[in-house]
Amino acid sequence: TCSVREHAEEKIYSALGKVRQIKERTPGMTIGVMGCMAQKDQQIVFDRAPYVDLVVGPGQLHQIPTLLEKVSRGEGRQMAISLARNDGTQDSIRRSHETFDPLRDPTMRPTPFQAYLRIQIGCDKFCTYCIVPMTRGPEQGRSPAEIISEARILADQGCKEITLLGQTVNSYRHVEDGKTTRLANLLEQLHEIDGLERLKFVTSYPKDMTTDLLETIRDLPKCSPYLHVPAQSGHDDVLKRMKRGYTVSDYLNMMERIESILPHATISSDFIVGFSGETEEEFQATVKLVERCRFKNSFIFQYSVRPGTKAAERLPDDVPREVKARRNQELLAVQDAISLEDQRQLIGRTYDVLVEGPSKKALKQENVSDLVQMTGRTHCDRIVVFDGNRRQAGQTLSIHIDDASSHTLIGRVKTVELVTIGAPRF
Repeated sequence: TCSVREHAEEKIYSALGKVRQIKERTPGMTIGVMGCMAQKDQQIVFDRAPYVDLVVGPGQLHQIPTLLEKVSRGEGRQMAISLARNDGTQDSIRRSHETFDPLRDPTMRPTPFQAYLRIQIGCDKFCTYCIVPMTRGPEQGRSPAEIISEARILADQGCKEITLLGQTVNSYRHVEDGKTTRLANLLEQLHEIDGLERLKFVTSYPKDMTTDLLETIRDLPKCSPYLHVPAQSGHDDVLKRMKRGYTVSDYLNMMERIESILPHATISSDFIVGFSGETEEEFQATVKLVERCRFKNSFIFQYSVRPGTKAAERLPDDVPREVKARRNQELLAVQDAISLEDQRQLIGRTYDVLVEGPSKKALKQENVSDLVQMTGRTHCDRIVVFDGNRRQAGQTLSIHIDDASSHTLIGRVKTVELVTIGAPRF
């Protein structure tokens, strides 16, 4: 479950109603609610959905087998959650949140050759609109030794691309025996693992996009020249109310460093429209920022109040719903036009594409043939579709681009052999 937006939570409660009907027809079925919404709502989940058996926070996922046994033994509903920010000592609160995703069987990943690897949990930025510092606890960097060990296991299982995860992943920091490891150091170590072809990381915080990190990405061929750096707004007053910790000038300076060091990198961003007090002038400043930065794509959301955040306590939700919706559509249209223009400039070029499998279109058609439309991504995270063969999944192919939409490149296989050099890495 997710607690970032109200809409996500309401979808969960709606889904629970459907699952309840299945449980009524299936004696002995166990229903569990896990993740950030479980941590945030806790007893509220049981109150709104009394047929739920388990409520488990993101820091207690490893306890699920034990909790399931207790339910099966008739010990009633079970809840396992982390301590709140003010419910103990700093160390005890950290320990209650200190968990990282268990190593999954390759068959449980979307593809056996792509994996997410969490290197950081929690957040200490405390943006006024965000519930994450409360649901995921203090910011903690995972031990480099554990990260490298898990990455080696993934590579041995055939994984070719690893995406490092963290709420502010480029803020990653781990101190052990007097030695400080930061993200740039970690990337250098991961780059040495045989079998891995690509390294990505999300999500980044603008103020922590350091020059040495950008130079590391430039100098390590396996590091994808793709960065996801949420801006959230293009006006200083809104950023201040959000408590983002930077100005528009700071963000633009970061973009200039990226353009200087990684001229072929693609950048994506996040934006919130209709935040407390946002005027039309402030919104238009966001439009101008999108036009200046020319993001590969942007994830745009209408502001929704999150109980437990500073914005919910101190700032009015005073932008009308219809204004939020209109600004959302306007900013989406601006971004889509930019994306389409930039994508069409890539027609005629050839790129190395890591093939993921059949495209969404092919999956909807339920085609059992091996000859289907396939999908993959370039090194800089652009989506590419082409007519191919299911057996190509997991290969890196040279794809010539023939057409483009705002979100997808359409191409054809230039060669059927596995490509390791030749096409642009970006």
